Amino acid sequence: MTPGPRATRSWPRLAAALLLPGMLLACGPNPRRDRASRSAAADAESSAPYQAEVDEGLGAAIAILVDTSGSMKDRAPGDSRPKYLVARESLEAMLDATDAFVARRPDFPIKIGVYSFSSGVRTLRPIQPYDREQVRSALAKLPEPGGGTAIGDAMREARPDLYRAGVFRKYLLVVTDGENTRGRSPDEVARQIWDKSGHAVQVYFVAFDTNPDKFAFLKQVGGDVIGAGSGAELRTALDGIYQGKILAEAAGAEKEPPRK
Repeated sequence: MTPGPRATRSWPRLAAALLLPGMLLACGPNPRRDRASRSAAADAESSAPYQAEVDEGLGAAIAILVDTSGSMKDRAPGDSRPKYLVARESLEAMLDATDAFVARRPDFPIKIGVYSFSSGVRTLRPIQPYDREQVRSALAKLPEPGGGTAIGDAMREARPDLYRAGVFRKYLLVVTDGENTRGRSPDEVARQIWDKSGHAVQVYFVAFDTNPDKFAFLKQVGGDVIGAGSGAELRTALDGIYQGKILAEAAGAEKEPPRK
């Protein structure tokens, strides 16, 4: 039977209707292929070393990461105040040493950033040249404690800022009273930073009112952890790391970039 005029006119539209979905599937996005491409890109990125985004020279950049998880609202041992306020005061006292250092070495730039972390990460002050009032203002903005403890995520968040700072010496200084409960493991992140930075980023922890053995892995990646059971011990620990390790090491190796 020969198709009539109506059927003849309808056939191209019917064929298009049958073929078009397959053509769209063939030509359109392929979720599985896209995921594979993203995975391959992530694998390539994970094996690549970190690269500075600007020219680097003399100086030191320090990213200070402060725990503001729910437990930091608890009273600090040997003090009537919550731990996060004791930590803030101890960090302010620690940074007083920067004034003396800058006065003695005005040619040696010190750049400081302040970050807080609980279930997420917050940048209170990006890494910039040291300014006493600005740093104090950033510490005063520490949020009310609450939520989990994303230590590894905070380290990952601050690390790129170190590579925008334009200085050879790079440090992460973490103050925490607990173990990681959210996001990436700090052990995994510390090892990745150590390897991909060519050992250029040093990581130091102060374990405040918690067992420092949780962070013993730092000794395997060029870092260190010091325990502090009270507010007085926290101040001593921070001074020891900041003056005895960070400022002393940075200034003592000022003429050469960090080992690769």
